[in-house]
Amino acid sequence: MLPPFAVTPLYAALCGLLLLVLGLVVVRLRRKHAVLTGDGGNADLARAMRVQANFVEYVPLTLLLLFMLEMSRQPVWALHLLGAALFIGRLLHAWGYLLTPRLSFGRALGIGLTWIVLGVTSIWLLLVVLQRYAAMPPA
Repeated sequence: MLPPFAVTPLYAALCGLLLLVLGLVVVRLRRKHAVLTGDGGNADLARAMRVQANFVEYVPLTLLLLFMLEMSRQPVWALHLLGAALFIGRLLHAWGYLLTPRLSFGRALGIGLTWIVLGVTSIWLLLVVLQRYAAMPPA
């Protein structure tokens, strides 16, 4: 049996490492093109910055939703499925977007997985909350 709250920390750690890698990609391109702030008009740097920013826009809230589901004692297998889908989605998105400025299979599948996980965790948590409110005795 897993210790309490063992699912979300795993995916938070994996996502943290991925964010670190994405940050290093940006730094490498900044050094390569001698750009201290902004993107300096460099398309590769701008794309790397968007990959990193897109990650930061979606991952924190999705992990928070996953953690709230874990705190409400939802099935561990389902939480792992969602956490893995989020991490794989972010990997695919980064890989697909960094390789080409055009829409690619990796980029599309990656953002699709991210949206699915965000949507499923949001709706699932809302249902959990509504169910618990419905089960409360009248005041």
